[in-house]
Amino acid sequence: MNKLLLKSWRPLLVLLLLFGLWEAAVRFFQIEDWLLPSPSAIISEATASWDTFFVHFVATTKLSVVGFLIGSAVGLLIAVTLHRIAFFRESIYPLLILSQNIPTIVLAPLLVVWFGFGIMPKLIVITLVCFFPITVACLDGFRQTSPELKHFMQMSGSTKRQMFWKLEWPYALPSIFSGLKISATYSVMGAVISEWLGSKEGIGVYMTMASRSFRTDRVFVAIFAIMALSLLFFIVIKLLEKWCIRGQSKEEK
Repeated sequence: MNKLLLKSWRPLLVLLLLFGLWEAAVRFFQIEDWLLPSPSAIISEATASWDTFFVHFVATTKLSVVGFLIGSAVGLLIAVTLHRIAFFRESIYPLLILSQNIPTIVLAPLLVVWFGFGIMPKLIVITLVCFFPITVACLDGFRQTSPELKHFMQMSGSTKRQMFWKLEWPYALPSIFSGLKISATYSVMGAVISEWLGSKEGIGVYMTMASRSFRTDRVFVAIFAIMALSLLFFIVIKLLEKWCIRGQSKEEK
């Protein structure tokens, strides 16, 4: 944690510098708030409307977490299935790649037609956004397993299940966590997009109402909240990765 804090001061310094230049440019060129609000105006609006915005923030956070957990489970299940069954890997993997070429914003209205305005289409959108990076990263991790160690375990009489849990799965953990970090940040974006389909609360709803009323300062409040939430998810997965891999290393010793 201390190393993480020491490394974070440089990006924070760059961020403060950018905000300072932004503030100075808005004041110097006298740009209207509805066109481009200054960082101070955005912070002021965030403070003033925090009670209202917090409800939307919590709703998006809950939706992102649930969608991320479902998407992660689906991604891992698909990866393990494709890895263990070669027929499925050869038949389904190309279709998974093609599925990522379908724009989510185009598919979203169809999900509303098929499943209504409840939580189901929202979770499907987040799952579609999250599962693919995890599946690809997990499969790549399985492929990177040392062939010498696999040969040694085969010579030792290990079953396929033992080889998977004792060798292939530990080798794939770093790759799996890489996919989880990508999907964790995608889950917030997927939640916001899903809220545009039709929802009573959420950052996506807050952003839509602010945009229609030309409250650009509130739009930026929503944007910064999305960025902060994505960064928080990334940090949590990063810490979980260190804990899991460190625990795995201790067990091996």
